[in-house]
Amino acid sequence: MSRATGSIHAGPLDGPRLQRVLWVLEDGRPHTTRDIVRKARVMAVNACIAELRHHGAEIACVRQAAPNGGGWRFYYTMTKGPTAR
Repeated sequence: MSRATGSIHAGPLDGPRLQRVLWVLEDGRPHTTRDIVRKARVMAVNACIAELRHHGAEIACVRQAAPNGGGWRFYYTMTKGPTAR
């Protein structure tokens, strides 16, 4: 199996894992990594986001300082859904 450097092997868009992440993000509001883990029952949120982007979704990621000053939080916001479901 040969792939170009930088390409990913994205799971099927109609698969249950990506569908659960889409369900969380489809409201167009920002969601933290933890929100997505808990609501969509996935662990590798960044990989799921990359796979959705591969399928044509536009998802912004913003890093903000945690309110208590203890590290960072990443917020994902989907501004455009994937091209086909």
